Amino acid sequence: MKRVLVACGVCLAAGCLTERPRPAPPTLALSLSKTTVKSRSTPAPDTLVVTVRAEDADGIDSVWVELAQEPPVGADGLLDTVLEGPFRLTVPSGVATGTTLPVRVQARDVVGFRSERDTSVTVGP
Repeated sequence: MKRVLVACGVCLAAGCLTERPRPAPPTLALSLSKTTVKSRSTPAPDTLVVTVRAEDADGIDSVWVELAQEPPVGADGLLDTVLEGPFRLTVPSGVATGTTLPVRVQARDVVGFRSERDTSVTVGP
């Protein structure tokens, strides 16, 4: 009887030692086309390109990028494990030179976990 209990205990302990995948938020990487933008209305508004890579083993539900207080630009992940691509954002006009504009990137996987990365750009002359 003791041998059976010891064998069961060893099996249970071995089961706890193995690493198993756990749900986690998507991994998120981003790069900016530039760190200084122009705030103008003419001849045309300046644009900022944010290249995003979101990855999650469960699948990506959606990704969205926001510049300052402007409406976010989003993309559907179509449940793929990787979503990668550029997001083009229009720089708002009338912002003073030297102002720092926040850039926020968020991703959500199909389970509902979210991840977020923040950076910023500066308004130049």
